[in-house]
Amino acid sequence: MNTRQQLSVVLIAKDAAELLPECLTSVSWADEIILLDSGSRDGTAEIAERHGARVFHSTEWHGYGKQRQLAQSYASHAMILMIDTDERVTPELRRSIELVLEQPASETVYSIARRNLFLGRFMRHSGWYPDRVTRLYPRGYRYNDNQVHESLETEQAKVRPLQGDLLHLTCRDFSDFQWKQFAYAEAWAKQRHQQGKRCGITAIFGHTAGAFLKTLVLRAGFLDGKQGWLLAVVNAQYTFNKYTALWALNHASRNGRL
Repeated sequence: MNTRQQLSVVLIAKDAAELLPECLTSVSWADEIILLDSGSRDGTAEIAERHGARVFHSTEWHGYGKQRQLAQSYASHAMILMIDTDERVTPELRRSIELVLEQPASETVYSIARRNLFLGRFMRHSGWYPDRVTRLYPRGYRYNDNQVHESLETEQAKVRPLQGDLLHLTCRDFSDFQWKQFAYAEAWAKQRHQQGKRCGITAIFGHTAGAFLKTLVLRAGFLDGKQGWLLAVVNAQYTFNKYTALWALNHASRNGRL
């Protein structure tokens, strides 16, 4: 008796025409591909359809967590693989996923090592590898409501690591990467402010220095060469932006401007 479970690959996307073909090719072996488009104007939806994906549309944006929830709701099959348009499934990872589908385990989710590209180099240190993310799971699980830095709600499930990497084209263009970092920092600050988090001036600089040293020293970023040093600076800047934005929201709230 064949107990193989079928797989739905789920993506959320907006204006991803450049990245999408290679991404979809890497998962073309899946039983189903679901793409939720958020108002693309560059032909993203049409490219997805040409690659056999079922495309749905949502013009409202409530954050990454809820967008992933909505995308998953369109999936038909028992197992979900959630990926992004700038990620690619390697052949070794595909083999690991297919083994899971052939021998499904109960109350189990699966983590995948991401190999992150930063300015032409796939990082091996700096906290960017193996950078495990839980992306393969039974459809009974779902993502939380976080606007950014969303994660799967695994409850009491066992988390098992898979062999093989998920290639992540994190930073191909430094300017575009920086703009994304600014947007994430603002969304993070709004979310933390709504949760009642507070931040003082001292904490801003403490967290900023900590982010730099953690990347460069504790996570051996210096072993990644010049990209490791630059990433330490970028992480420090991102942390400074996050906590400065949170401090500004706290200050405005205290003075009745929110």
